[in-house]
Amino acid sequence: MAARIDHLVTSGIFALDGGEWDVDNNVWIVGDDTEAIVIDAAHDAAAIEAALNGRTLRAIVCTHAHNDHIDAAPALADATGAPVLLHPDDLPLWNRTHPDRAPDGELADGQELEIAGTTLQVLHTPGHAPGAVCLYAPELSTVFTGDTLFQGGPGATGRSFSHFPTIVASIRDRLLALPPETTVRTGHGDSTAIGAEAPHLDEWIARGH
Repeated sequence: MAARIDHLVTSGIFALDGGEWDVDNNVWIVGDDTEAIVIDAAHDAAAIEAALNGRTLRAIVCTHAHNDHIDAAPALADATGAPVLLHPDDLPLWNRTHPDRAPDGELADGQELEIAGTTLQVLHTPGHAPGAVCLYAPELSTVFTGDTLFQGGPGATGRSFSHFPTIVASIRDRLLALPPETTVRTGHGDSTAIGAEAPHLDEWIARGH
């Protein structure tokens, strides 16, 4: 059976730079009836484990280390035995949330993760966070963008560890180069497509945020 994509929304708090915001996060599960990976273990480890429905969890992949994307990762790892994978450039952010528990492995640009006969390519896309990554699955015509690209533009860059010119370069060079029909599955909110967002690059640059 080919890999499929399951979607779960969890709710909690995003905290950074002394502020707190209520957020809904997209949790993506890629796999088949026997094994899966989780992309961004947000807020509710029990709900994510329940959504796995007995499947073997092979990895917990973090698109970046803002607390709302990683807060449930250690608990989910403890419950399932799956390793937590993070790009090392985001360790300073990770340590703010989990100072006593390191990730189990590193993500690197160009790395390939295999699950249920499907390959996910790791694209390092800094800007929203230094170690932000996207995961491109050509066979599924999908890219999981975390908070790098949303419907309507780039992720936020107004807080610590973020940089607007860097996120624009990441989107232009790494994401908009993908086929236009590629579905963009985001860290928050609705999905979009590369072809729907590509025409607006100059507008984003003009907005400058």
